[in-house]
Amino acid sequence: MTRKVKALVLTGNGVNAEMEMAHACRLAGADMVDIVHISELLFGERRLSDYTFLNLPGGFLDGDDLGSAKAGANRFLHARIAGSNEMLIEELLQFIAAGKLILGICNGFQLMIKLGLLPALDGNFTRQSATLTFNDSGRFGDRWVYVKANAQSPCVFTKGIDVVYYPVRHGEGKFVPLNDSVLDQIEKKNLYAFQYSTAEGMPTMDYPANPNGSIHAIAGLCNETGRLFGLMPHPEAFLHRTNHPRWTRENLPEEGQGLAIFRNAVNFIRSKEF
Repeated sequence: MTRKVKALVLTGNGVNAEMEMAHACRLAGADMVDIVHISELLFGERRLSDYTFLNLPGGFLDGDDLGSAKAGANRFLHARIAGSNEMLIEELLQFIAAGKLILGICNGFQLMIKLGLLPALDGNFTRQSATLTFNDSGRFGDRWVYVKANAQSPCVFTKGIDVVYYPVRHGEGKFVPLNDSVLDQIEKKNLYAFQYSTAEGMPTMDYPANPNGSIHAIAGLCNETGRLFGLMPHPEAFLHRTNHPRWTRENLPEEGQGLAIFRNAVNFIRSKEF
């Protein structure tokens, strides 16, 4: 029997890209898409267990207090669900243990990193082993960049993708691992799913093609199962050719390149049993 794709798009406290992310899930064929405020999880009005695909959108969660998404991560780690003895992080870990998918874009990626969901080496999902910090440029960057998918990565979301063109808009997007050992494991296990690249697909550290100075040009990262994925560029902002900055000057396909990320997720969930 075909599995239902039930997508939850989390919003609240400064998130501002939930509508675009929900639209991407619908276009990709999700059976149900709910935009859910974080308070609904905290008060037990919605449960993660009712969904198969968790989406963490971009924005400025809690005004980037304590650094991008750090306050939001603390909320997940220390908040108790009202009317129960269960912590919110416990519900999130159960969601992960069930083999379901999580996608974090921009601020959502920052949240996953600060929580410890990525890279989650050896399955440790609550120990932060990397960060996303201030761009080398010293300023907020808003531009389009090329990213190259790592064909050897276990990432569910990037299968069949090569070089794509996505917008970035962030001030704290520089990926920095805790130490050389963490970076070595990321490289050895091919957890870097996307790298900033030239138009020809050559990974680069050169600004502005690499807009933030990320170590190893890392633009997107998955865990070892490939089911958890975060990236700084915004695929949900390129769902149709008219989103492209040169759509009036180039003969582009009707479908934007960002939709493939969400379609891969939907197809993967439909192929599994939970």
